[in-house]
Amino acid sequence: MSSLAILGAGAWGTALAIHAARQGRNVTLWARDPRHAAEMAEARENRRRLPGHAFPASLRVTAEWPEGASLAVVGVPMQPLRATLATWPEQLPPLVLLCKGLEGGSHRLPLEVLEEARPGHPAAILSGPNFAHEVAAGLPAASVVASRDLPLARAAQALLSGGRLRLYLSQDPVGVQLGGAAKNVLAIAAGVAMGAGLGENARAALVTRGLAELSRLVVAFGGEAATAAGLSGLGDLLLTATGESSRNTSLGLALGRGATLDEVLKGRSSVTEGVATAPALLARAATVGVELPVCATVAALLEGRLDVQGALRALMERPVGEE
Repeated sequence: MSSLAILGAGAWGTALAIHAARQGRNVTLWARDPRHAAEMAEARENRRRLPGHAFPASLRVTAEWPEGASLAVVGVPMQPLRATLATWPEQLPPLVLLCKGLEGGSHRLPLEVLEEARPGHPAAILSGPNFAHEVAAGLPAASVVASRDLPLARAAQALLSGGRLRLYLSQDPVGVQLGGAAKNVLAIAAGVAMGAGLGENARAALVTRGLAELSRLVVAFGGEAATAAGLSGLGDLLLTATGESSRNTSLGLALGRGATLDEVLKGRSSVTEGVATAPALLARAATVGVELPVCATVAALLEGRLDVQGALRALMERPVGEE
């Protein structure tokens, strides 16, 4: 595999396109909106989603469907993934998905949605603790690419690794996807704690107990407990629950300070995945009998069934047991 298409010109897809082009790869960045593609081609940066990061001269930008790519990275958010896949050509190269979360309604993980939309299509998932603007700036980072198809995972690793971005392999796509979903919900909890002035102790406890919830869930679905402690689990959770650039943490901060969910979301153009993921994650966990107290409390808070003080009581008054 030698040529790479990035399908979707969001911040993360754009950052990977910049990174891969810097490594000498043959990269095409595809935007669905022709006006957006034209803007990027003229400005040589993505001013809508990732301003301030110039495109390498070799990076091609287009709204025409990129033909001939040997691998395509899909930078489409979780909720519109199924509908978007239905609009693309029948013949697609192997796909590497970037989205995190579960689909509302079906409660499917990204690779499960792809399998239903395109049965048998070769695919992998890329996940980990990566803020797009840091990768675009060439700062050191690491992530993981996971698939049961090891040759595909190796090919994606070869095309996307290099410079200051290290990609590790995993054969546990279920664990990697669950980590990417749960971390957004747990980051909201961490943000609420800080926004409400509950302190660093509270945030540390929420993150740690949330990681325990994730580990139980991964194992229940046949994944490896070690995945929850890796880049796509603990690594992504630490970044998302503490980084100032996290959309989910900043939403939690606003809620903790007294804003309503509608007020926060009205001021945003980008997706805060934890909002849709919280109820879907709970529903999915219920199918295997796994309790997620922290995630359940976040869902109740988002749905207006609890306020911040009620959420605190719900967690603090639970029966205590062994760690």
